[in-house]
Amino acid sequence: MTHAEVLSPASLLGMLSPKGVYILGYGWLYGMSVWVSFFGGIIALRALPRHQFGALQHKTFPVYFSSSIALSSALLGLWVYAHPGLLANMTSPLRADVAQAYVLGSVIALQSCNQLVVGPMTSRQILNLRVCNSTMFQRHKLEKEEGKNYNDPGVSAQMKALNAKFGMLHGISSLANLGAVIALTFHGLWIGSYGL
Repeated sequence: MTHAEVLSPASLLGMLSPKGVYILGYGWLYGMSVWVSFFGGIIALRALPRHQFGALQHKTFPVYFSSSIALSSALLGLWVYAHPGLLANMTSPLRADVAQAYVLGSVIALQSCNQLVVGPMTSRQILNLRVCNSTMFQRHKLEKEEGKNYNDPGVSAQMKALNAKFGMLHGISSLANLGAVIALTFHGLWIGSYGL
């Protein structure tokens, strides 16, 4: 029979262990990632006019990607702390602890790509220290000028080019985010089955 823990100040302080903090951080990161990827965006898309939806995503995605990077970096640091031999074996990716470190590193890399490369290309382009309108906002502006939605028949060649660029950037961002969610799912299944 397992030992039943009695609640006391010492046992409550014991919850602030690296393992407890790790599980809390992982739950926060995974829950946030699943919500943003599969629920929040779909709900907002259905509830808001498209321009308001774009403005909302423009404000929420940087916070989501920054939080994702910070949390996954903290998890990687705690993972390395909990597995002292990991750094000496980084060239052995078939070792479970090393593989999980690479999984967490992939989340950091994918979300950093979204935060530092794809996101700025989608929401603003910095050229010669001059901030230009974003692909998304250029498209909104052109819609007003042409009096047509981006997907109406007979849009200009410029609108078609913006649509193609926006579609490509959105696809890259979605794939990077999906890769991060898959990596986090794999990591969660691992820690659920084998622990930290």
